[in-house]
Amino acid sequence: MDKPPAVDRRKFLGALGVTVGGGGLAGAGLVAGPKLVKAAVEPPKGKIPDTPYKTGHITFLTGPANGLGEAGRKGHLLAAEEINAEGGLLGKRKIETIFADESAGTDGNVKELRRMKLSEKIDLFTGIISSGNTPALGPVAEELGVLTLFNDGCTDFLFDKAVPNPKYVFRVTNIQSADGVTSAIGAAKAWPQAKRVGSIQPDYSYGRNVHEHFVLAYQRLVPGATLVSEAWPKLFSTDFTPHITKLLSDNPDILICGLWGGDYVAFYKQALRYGLFDKMKVATTLAFGGPPHTIGKDHPEGVLAGVHANYFFQHPAKGLWPANDGFVQRYQKRWNEYPSFESDGAYAALYLLKAAVEKANHLVGGWPEDDVIISMLEGMGMDTPAGYLYIRPDNHQGYKDTVIGMTKNDPKYDFPIWDPTSIITIPIRDITAPANWPKPGHGHNESTAAADWIKKTWPQPA
Repeated sequence: MDKPPAVDRRKFLGALGVTVGGGGLAGAGLVAGPKLVKAAVEPPKGKIPDTPYKTGHITFLTGPANGLGEAGRKGHLLAAEEINAEGGLLGKRKIETIFADESAGTDGNVKELRRMKLSEKIDLFTGIISSGNTPALGPVAEELGVLTLFNDGCTDFLFDKAVPNPKYVFRVTNIQSADGVTSAIGAAKAWPQAKRVGSIQPDYSYGRNVHEHFVLAYQRLVPGATLVSEAWPKLFSTDFTPHITKLLSDNPDILICGLWGGDYVAFYKQALRYGLFDKMKVATTLAFGGPPHTIGKDHPEGVLAGVHANYFFQHPAKGLWPANDGFVQRYQKRWNEYPSFESDGAYAALYLLKAAVEKANHLVGGWPEDDVIISMLEGMGMDTPAGYLYIRPDNHQGYKDTVIGMTKNDPKYDFPIWDPTSIITIPIRDITAPANWPKPGHGHNESTAAADWIKKTWPQPA
């Protein structure tokens, strides 16, 4: 492709379609023509069996990632309970779920997926948090022919390389590269004079992706930005002191942090003792990724708090998006806590399935075969608590506009929330490679299609 013409960075940033303030609606910028799903009003057609619809769900049930995993489990159960209260799928097939612990590791998870399908005869596979696991599980799901709706495990690698032509595998969470790019846009708007960049990331695929895509985008939005410090703690570390002292000695203006779950909580509490938040601006991709109550009031204000691209329970503001208002109310009543993005993803996945099954039933009658359900999922759009979700037919990836905001304490809550005036919403079409953009190894050797697209279409770094 030809090199793009020179583009003014500030004009380019302003042209990204960013909405500022709490009124923006995640998902409103989708332009792919999704088939928005409405509740079925016709009774099911044909004979529907009353056998249970068996689902296998793997997520972190123990260990440092349990906070995220438990939130996803609760979102899944809430959706299943609601659907079952109406008789089940098509009013006849109640959802039954088998849970397993993702802490077993990648090999253990692969064995468990095989057991779930071959021994337990599951109809659907859901869950998964770690982006190190979906590339291993995706090909196995395709081999077994098991309909799969990954709630997370957001790595671009899943559909860029591991399963480039998916049939059975879908994912409802936003693609991983959007995390780093969303934080870069938020940071560039908030701190355009911050040129010296530091990075602290978990040393595995998610951290590598965040680091690459944040730096890639930030250097194209902030003239003269340069990377001056990197820290790579192992996933599920407990002592971040050596990394904190190194970052302080390297003296960046801004720090991009991709730590998540218990790792992020341990990091911020240790960083407070060293005054790190007073000495540099901090942007994150997952500071608010866990259940809201897991972040204490001692968390500093003015941190750019990511939520894995697009869900925090207070956004959109109450009264602007009934799908979220009702979800938050029901979730809090059921579990006595507020939902997180994992809750939203697991909840939305089962309702996506429900909608596809209903559409397929109205098309063919009776209980639809997986091929028909899959054809309904491809290109489907629906309202979720996080906004509009669109499943792109070319790669089975879910897309939702992204959102991020600054931390602020509020006396009404025992944890920090977003400052409503700081929230920005970014159209997902402006930060991800378009449909059918070449994948890695096909005309380029970048790590992701998104990285290649950014390098070829965004302003060149100064």
